[in-house]
Formats: sequence, C-alpha cells, structure tokens
Amino acid sequence: MDDFIAARSQMALSLGFHIIFSCIGMIMPFFMAVSHFKWLKTGNIVYRNVTRAWSRGVAIFFATGAVSGTVLSFELGLLWPEFMKHAGPIFGMPFSLEGTAFFIEAIALGFYLYGWNKFNKWFHWFTGVIVGVSGLASGILVVAANAWMNSPAGFDYVNGQYLNIDPIAAMFNDAWFSQALHMILAALTATGFAVAGVHALMILKRKNVLFHTKAFRIAAVFACAGAILQPLSGDISAKDVAKRQPVKLAAMEAHFKTEEKAALILGGIPDEQNDTVHYALKIPGALSFLAHGNFKTPVTGLEAFPKDVRPPVAITHYAFQLMVGLGMLMLLIAVFYFFTLWRKKKWLEKRWLLKLFAAAIPVGFIAVEAGWTVTEVGRQPWIIYGIMRTRDAVTPMPGIVYSFYIFTAVYVSLSVVVVALLYRQVRMVGKLYDVS
Repeated sequence: MDDFIAARSQMALSLGFHIIFSCIGMIMPFFMAVSHFKWLKTGNIVYRNVTRAWSRGVAIFFATGAVSGTVLSFELGLLWPEFMKHAGPIFGMPFSLEGTAFFIEAIALGFYLYGWNKFNKWFHWFTGVIVGVSGLASGILVVAANAWMNSPAGFDYVNGQYLNIDPIAAMFNDAWFSQALHMILAALTATGFAVAGVHALMILKRKNVLFHTKAFRIAAVFACAGAILQPLSGDISAKDVAKRQPVKLAAMEAHFKTEEKAALILGGIPDEQNDTVHYALKIPGALSFLAHGNFKTPVTGLEAFPKDVRPPVAITHYAFQLMVGLGMLMLLIAVFYFFTLWRKKKWLEKRWLLKLFAAAIPVGFIAVEAGWTVTEVGRQPWIIYGIMRTRDAVTPMPGIVYSFYIFTAVYVSLSVVVVALLYRQVRMVGKLYDVS
C-alpha cells in the first residue's frame, strides 16, 4: 500500500465511522423530544422512562461523534494540505458555522441531561429540541461543504489561481440542497430502523415489554416515514447528478454507451476493459426517464469521457446497487407497517413483525455507507470536481501507511467501547425502568 492509497483509506475509515455517529446524533434527539412531549401531555411514566433512557444514548453518541469529528477536521489538514490551502478560504464558512452549532448542541445537551426537576418542564423539553435542531444544522453544514467538492462554486479559477471568493455562494452551491435532503432522510431512516429493531429484539426476549413497545412505535414511525420519503429525495439527487456530474451517473449505472431510451441496469458485472456490463437486467428507457424525465432523452455514457477522468466503475456501481436495493427493502417494510397501523392493528403484536424489524437493524446504516461510497468514489479522480485531482492534494509526508494502521486500531477500539456502553445501557433499562 503506497502513501496515497493509505491516505485515502484512512479518510474513508474515519468517514465511515463518523457517519454512523453523526446520523444518530442528528436524529435521536428528536425521538427523545417526541417521547418527552408524550410524557408531558399524558403523564404516562413509561414515556418519561423512555425519554431518560434515550437521553443517555444521545449523550454516548454525542461524545463519540465529537471525538471522531475532531479527528476528521485534523485529517483534512494533515492528509490533504494542498486541498485545504486553496479550499479552506472558500468553503470554510460552513465548517465554522458547524462549530457554532456544535457548541449550541453541547450547551443544550448539558441543560437537558442535568435539568430534570430543575427547570420549567416545557423549557426543559425545549432544550432537548434545541439539541436535535443544532445537531441537524451541524449535519447540513458539513454536507454543504462536501457538496462544494462535488459542485465547486463561489470563486473564479484563473491560471491556477482561486480568485473572487464568495463564501456564501460556495456554501449554497448547486449540490447542497439535494445532498442535504438525501442525507437527512437517510439518517432518519437508518437511525429509526436501528432503534426500532433494538426495541423489537427486547420485546421478543420479553424484557420490559411495555417500555420497549412504546419506544419501538415511536422509532418505527420515524423510520418508515423516512423510508417512504427517501426515494423522492433519491430522484432529486439522481437528476442533479445527471446534470452536474454525468460521468458519476454513468458509473453508478455502469452505463457505457451514450444512447437514447437508455436502459436502467439492475445488477450486472461491469467490464471496464471492454466498456460493457455482463449479466444485467435492463429496463429500456427507464434511465432516460429517471435522469431527465423523458424516456427518449439520451444519457451520456462512460465512452464520452477519457479513462483517466472516469471513477472506478465497479465500486461505484455495486455501492449504488446496494444502496438502492436496501432502500427499496426498507420502503417495502415501511409500506407494510403503515398498512398494519391502518387496517391490521392486531398484527402489531405478532412476533414475525418484530422479527422483521429486528433483522433490519443494520440495513439502514449499510445503505448509508454505500451511499457515501457512491458520493466519494464516484467523484474520483477529483477532490474538487473538475479542478483539483485527489492525487495532487495528498501530503508529501512519508509513512502515512503507519498512520492508517494506528487510526484503524483507534477506531476499532472506539467502536468496541461504544458497543459495550450501549449494551450496558440496554441491560440497565430492564432494571431501572421495569414497570411491567
């Protein structure tokens, strides 16, 4: 492994871990706030217990997210100094605002965790809402910075110089809305299914059934709402990518030949040597419609781009297929669950329904990881799309491979600690809040 691959691998590892913590940090406070609101309105002590249990989980993920996010900030400068030299003054605004949102989140979380029976009950609830809103703002701001890498804006690039910098235009680039919307719904869906699945598992084990049933139903509604809305944001994102990054869309779909009535490819094994895809199921005209809203509009194929500016097709295609496939699976579960709420309420107590959610615990986060793989690998070989190549941005410092090994050990250790803390928290729930 050379230093360039080691630097990319270390960044991928850091992002892969942090994205899970940040997704949960963005969404879990809203679960907590809904449960808290239900307690204040109904006086049902079970909702209070659910709220307090979830608040501990929020604290755990806030702490781990802060650590992993800080590491990422340092890595940008240490691993990609040439990138930060030019990009920092342009897209630094969303990062600085994200820092402000982080501090607001930290203060609000402190008020919330230590404010039980000390503040006005509605002010206390409001601090929990602020935790969620500021966490969501942090996520949107970070995604805006990433979107700028896919859709550079807010400057003029003249003779290798970055001139006429406009940080506002850079932050609100052409890709920020579609990426932010897709990320928010992905976080909602993934977190919702994971939380609902854990509570479903506890119900199946007959552990504090009343407590876990209340928690499961809140998380399941959030998860299923996100799963139903996610394909709409996916459509917006696909049309945006088709307009701005046609080579990424072609790699996502393993679409090699420019043609009218372009087929949507399901599955298949890309053959980059011969510019074709084997063993794929093709739906004629569907890609043209999804990309441009018309079944006959031509879709640019990979053949239109030199091979040195094409992203790795196989990785991008497989990750995209995995993301879409898991997204459709969660959509089916969501539609079925809402149908059950509407017409078949007696099914809500069935073990097979709970097993379905328990089996879906990791599905959303696997889809999130696949989606970020599409976003990042699909932009290659560019770190700033169309302007700066990733290889030109890497640090000249040797020995990055050893840094990669060290960070791998750190993140594995961190994940073990987080899992242990969460397992301990779930076990404590049965002892502290058993009202059955």
